[in-house]
Amino acid sequence: MVDNELYVYHIVTKKKMSLGQVIYFDDNQKNTLYHFFFEKERLNSKGEDFIQILYGHYTDEGLKMNKENAEVAISYVGQTIRAIREVIVEMVRLQEYPEYPSRLSCLYAAKSYEDAFKWKDIFDSYNRKVLQLVKLRVVGSFFEGDGNLLPKEDGVPFSSKIEQARAYWKGNVKNELPELLINGKIEVVEILEDFSV
Repeated sequence: MVDNELYVYHIVTKKKMSLGQVIYFDDNQKNTLYHFFFEKERLNSKGEDFIQILYGHYTDEGLKMNKENAEVAISYVGQTIRAIREVIVEMVRLQEYPEYPSRLSCLYAAKSYEDAFKWKDIFDSYNRKVLQLVKLRVVGSFFEGDGNLLPKEDGVPFSSKIEQARAYWKGNVKNELPELLINGKIEVVEILEDFSV
């Protein structure tokens, strides 16, 4: 949908929002999802990345890594598979649904208070600090998707991941894990919960 006004709910995790705060999202502004998956570097205490660790610790007997290097490797692989997922989803959006907001330059929200709490429970399960639940007024574009339809974090061929991305962009059908991608002018109209106190 394009150029609509709607009221939605947003789980705040990084920096508290304030009543009346206005933010703008457009195609040029990258969100925290982008920064986390595409800019975060994973290094060990020696400054080695996963590829350097891999080549430096592989012998004829196999791969030998200490705990620190294994943690860097696991973090890197997890981040990379999610970055690949987002690149595939963005590629399909640009080719087939260019009118929808990008997952990499939007704010994530929920249509209902209950749906927002589904996301709070997920964030809590990953020990991601939830600061607030706010109500937003949005004048701009939005897309309602089902997070469960996103390409999975597995080793299936990219062609399968592309089909999964197409299913995601067809919209929220099953309503298992609803998410709204919003951009445009976004104003905080109410702070409903403050979890940081």
